[in-house]
Amino acid sequence: MPSVLKVEGMTCEGCARSVKKAAERAAPGSTASVDLAKGEVAVAGAADLAAVAAAIRKAGYKVPAEA
Repeated sequence: MPSVLKVEGMTCEGCARSVKKAAERAAPGSTASVDLAKGEVAVAGAADLAAVAAAIRKAGYKVPAEA
């Protein structure tokens, strides 16, 4: 079952692609799926969700602190 992170600041498909790319780079071998309408990214296969959240933040988006 994938882990889901809330992501704030995504406003377009370009943002969604950036978040997906950041998540998958942070967790090699994982698969990320972005729901732009919900403001979420689901990541399957990521052992270190904190690293994924940090990568998304570094890409310029806000991930609430619980991740």
